[in-house]
This record gives sequence, structure tokens and C-alpha cells, in this order.
Amino acid sequence: MVRRSGNRFSVNAMSAISTKGRMHFMVFTESFTAEVMCRFLDRLAGHFDHEVHLVVDGHSAYRSQKVHDWFAAHPDEVGLHFLPPYSPERNPDELVNSDLKHSLPKQHRAGDQAELAAATRRFFRRCQRQPHIVRGHFGGPHVRYVRDENLMSF
Repeated sequence: MVRRSGNRFSVNAMSAISTKGRMHFMVFTESFTAEVMCRFLDRLAGHFDHEVHLVVDGHSAYRSQKVHDWFAAHPDEVGLHFLPPYSPERNPDELVNSDLKHSLPKQHRAGDQAELAAATRRFFRRCQRQPHIVRGHFGGPHVRYVRDENLMSF
């Protein structure tokens, strides 16, 4: 028998994947806001010596003034491209989210938020060591635009 506290807790994660099999991620416990997005962008921009293009959905954090100001201050580091509304099938990173949900153990639930965050980080680190799996998320016809333009999905 597994004892459970009955408490509910969660963590949030964001990732960016590329057609070359690269993955960058961040796990966090607070809500996803423009400030969190800017923190991720700072981390992401520091890893490349060329402009990176991100494909994102319509979340309000991406459209915020703070994020707009970040892009204005970093014009040659990261470009942002919006998906059409209600089109998760066009975002290869949604497949990463699905993989994450299926990879977390069903029999042994995390006992607390720190344990859940650690399991989430382990998942992303495994993905980073398996670029062929990351590249596989770009195989469908709905994401051909990403392959053709060499964008990163986010």
C-alpha cells in the first residue's frame, strides 16, 4: 500500500525543441507569466550564436508588453512566430508534453512538489540525451513548416 497525503500539487514546465534534436527546458513551480517567459528567453538566448526562431501558441504571456519589450531589446537573438488559434497539432512541442504526462510513473506518485519537479527534470534530461526522439516530433505533415524554416517549437 502506498500512503498518499491527499494534497494536490503541480509543477510547470516549458521546453523548446529543434529539428536537429536539441531541447532546452525549464521546470518551475509558479504560474506561467511574462516574467517566467522572459527568464526562459534569457536562458535560451545565451545558448546560441545565431538567431533562434520560436513557434508559440496564443498564450497571453507571449503577447504581453514585458515579452514584447524583451524582444525589442534582443532583436537578433530570438524571433517569435505565432501559431493559428486552436491548432495544437501544428506544435511539435505538444508531443513532448504528451510524452511527459505518459512517462511519469503511474504506480508511484510523487509525494511532494519537489519530487514531482525532480521527476519532470529527469524526463527532460533523458530527452536531451535522445535527439532522435526529439527529431521524431517533427515527422508529421502538420509540422512541415517547422522543418522547412528550421524553427524551434515552443
